[in-house]
Amino acid sequence: MEMSRERFEELVGEALDEVPEELLGLMNNVVILVEDDPPPGESDLLGLYEGHALTERGWDYSGVLPDRIFIYRRPILRICDNDEDVIDEVAVTVVHEIAHHFGIDDARLHALGWG
Repeated sequence: MEMSRERFEELVGEALDEVPEELLGLMNNVVILVEDDPPPGESDLLGLYEGHALTERGWDYSGVLPDRIFIYRRPILRICDNDEDVIDEVAVTVVHEIAHHFGIDDARLHALGWG
């Protein structure tokens, strides 16, 4: 599957637009980035959350760089057959990584159907 980076970034933005405003308002000190490829050795990784989940932040959480959510374009495109598949996979990946920001682990996400 081929798709320009610009179009892919638009899909990430559209996926974010679908996240309820109440949840987006609770997100704190986090940035969402689109990268073409995941880190070396992680070629199947679709997204990644790096940082301190909201549930892990204590009284001493201050002066830290923003958490980062990465959405990886090429691995998502590799597993999709058409635009509709990409739209669906981007939405699932965005929700999955945002959930990590809220402290929800992979096991719970899989149980909820967001794996």
